[in-house]
Amino acid sequence: MTIVLIAFFLLLLVGTPIGIVLGIAGLVGIMQLGGEKFLAMAPARFFAGLDLFPFLAMPFFILAGEIMNKSGITNRLVGLSNVLVGWLRGGMAHSNMVASVFFAGITGAATADSAAFGNTLVPAMVKQGYSKPFACAVTAAGSIIGPTIPPSTLMVIYGSIMGVSIAGLFAAGIIPGLLICFVCMALIAIFGKKWELPKSGHRPSIREIVVAIRESLVALVMPIIVLGGIMGGLTTPTEAAAIAVLYALLVGSLVYRSLTIEDLLQMLIRTSLITGVIFLIIASASIVGWWMTFEQIPQAIANSFLDVSENPYVIITMILALLLVIGLFMDINATLIILSPVLGPLLVSIGMEPVHAGVMIILALNISLMTPPVGACLFVLSSVTGAKIEEISKSLWPFLLVEIAVLFLIAYWADLTLFLPRLFGFS
Repeated sequence: MTIVLIAFFLLLLVGTPIGIVLGIAGLVGIMQLGGEKFLAMAPARFFAGLDLFPFLAMPFFILAGEIMNKSGITNRLVGLSNVLVGWLRGGMAHSNMVASVFFAGITGAATADSAAFGNTLVPAMVKQGYSKPFACAVTAAGSIIGPTIPPSTLMVIYGSIMGVSIAGLFAAGIIPGLLICFVCMALIAIFGKKWELPKSGHRPSIREIVVAIRESLVALVMPIIVLGGIMGGLTTPTEAAAIAVLYALLVGSLVYRSLTIEDLLQMLIRTSLITGVIFLIIASASIVGWWMTFEQIPQAIANSFLDVSENPYVIITMILALLLVIGLFMDINATLIILSPVLGPLLVSIGMEPVHAGVMIILALNISLMTPPVGACLFVLSSVTGAKIEEISKSLWPFLLVEIAVLFLIAYWADLTLFLPRLFGFS
């Protein structure tokens, strides 16, 4: 085990991509267990980690998001958000949060949210008088709404590897995602004067609101189609994702007429690259997971938690602390795949429902997307806007604290998380 850990951290320190790090660490562990005989089984485990039908939903959702972004949907959603809340103090910060909710139903990816709004909203906020670090912090705080509100690639991964209803996870993610938006907007409203946030123009008229909704209606229909199909039992997540791609193509080519063949080819290439990276991490992590099972590491981790306390709330607190700390240094996809088979059964054993456990784990890892030193959203925003990660982090900490508070709220209050899954019969 020691050799595997040394190999893992050494490779991380020299900047090796996480998918390759996991693969090499897994191979080292397998060699340690049984030499060449076990090593010959590695390719089978590598591809078996990807042999799950729901995984097909991920490239479809990613492609749908790419198409909708290219079609100019982002600007329309931002326009709607500005009309709804832009007149408040810190209006553009509020708009950023509301737009993140709308955007979540299209991409389901925090980095996509960060990149899109880093190119559009951050410059607009700076022009209106916001500091660049604060504008980036608001964008980072809102970006984790994307993988919390469905569709979410993390929920697809968790549901697939743990045998938990993906539709149930989708339903359970809605309220936590909206709560994050609400508490961040409340924070902006409470400290707006203290932070000297700009106050925008007049309240919009009913006509202006109607016009903004009409212009954004086509984009807002997409999440309804996806979620309605899944929760209504009409489609599987994979089928819903394919329908989302078809809908996005029709909107982009026939309604907005902003897509070309060249654009489509570029989007297919980007989708392939993103999907390839995610699938490499999943496949490599499956080898590590196989090695951990042989070494009985999951049982050891579970027993170590139970040795400290058998109180469910204490165990939940320790698990959340573990996830938040590991998230500081590890890719969230890798962490999810490696730790879910360990922590999921442990949480179920103390009485937590599988859907509730999944959402709690996913939200904890989502928060790590905006925590240094390896928060993916921070790196994206830094590269897109030119702001320093250290400066963004200084402005981000109040949002980070309230989002962690939401995490503990949904962890301890099961009925809040499970209200919608129970309403739709998924829990």
